[in-house]
Amino acid sequence: MYFNSSMIKEVEAKYGFPEELAMQLKTSLEEFRSIRESQKDGRSHDLTFFIFKGEELIFIAKHWYPPGMYRAPSGGLHRGESFEEGAKREIYEETGVEVEIEKYLLRIDVTFTCGDEKIDWKTHIFKITYLSGEPHPVDTTEIKEVKLVTISDIPQIKRIMLSLNSTGLAYRARLTDEVLKLLQQES
Repeated sequence: MYFNSSMIKEVEAKYGFPEELAMQLKTSLEEFRSIRESQKDGRSHDLTFFIFKGEELIFIAKHWYPPGMYRAPSGGLHRGESFEEGAKREIYEETGVEVEIEKYLLRIDVTFTCGDEKIDWKTHIFKITYLSGEPHPVDTTEIKEVKLVTISDIPQIKRIMLSLNSTGLAYRARLTDEVLKLLQQES
């Protein structure tokens, strides 16, 4: 496992203990296969980053996203990579910025199902502070655009996500809602 229990304990000790959620989501066969394909060498996690540049968030768009749809950057650790190395690498590849990891906000245990098959997945969500760099995609094969968004932009972004009838995008909309609730509680 890439992000194993001992690494998670270290991250919790340094960045705090996250809130935890669990959910089960039914997917289409196509989405289920896509999740399965992302499980190279048994990977079953993603790290998701809510990067604050002042009052704005740095969001990304993938090439297949329709106009106006963005989300928080995410990715996975490579085998043998430390949490900090992998998180900062993923953030730089997707957004072109240097950051400081601030807080471990939320851990979601999700089970994706399709018929009788299932995939257990964990999403680890972090609050991140922007330090430097002009936001832009470095990995242009994966990321089409980087955009600064405000909290008030998120409802429209969510409407677009939910209109696409994608379990994965509905999940991203839900985790965004959960993060915004946590951030509101902080302030």
